[in-house]
Amino acid sequence: MRDVYPESQHVSGVELGGAEDPAVWQYAKRYGFAIVSKDSDFAERSVLESGPPKVIWIRLGNCSTWEIEAQLRSAHEIVRAFIEEDEETCLLLGRG
Repeated sequence: MRDVYPESQHVSGVELGGAEDPAVWQYAKRYGFAIVSKDSDFAERSVLESGPPKVIWIRLGNCSTWEIEAQLRSAHEIVRAFIEEDEETCLLLGRG
């Protein structure tokens, strides 16, 4: 995915694998990352706290990592526009 999202990091790559949601949220906020997750908790938090960070909520149900990657690749322009605009805090991608 580095070819499409070169600045992206996985939680395990920044030693947050298995961390509680607040720790991931604070890391993303501190370092200017958006959070990509299948977990509705981050989407709900983005509405309550109105960001940053921004949240990209993947709604694909039970799926493979490949399907998530394909969704993010196909939505690249939508994701970039979402990240650059100031109003919205959560972007829904997938079937939801």
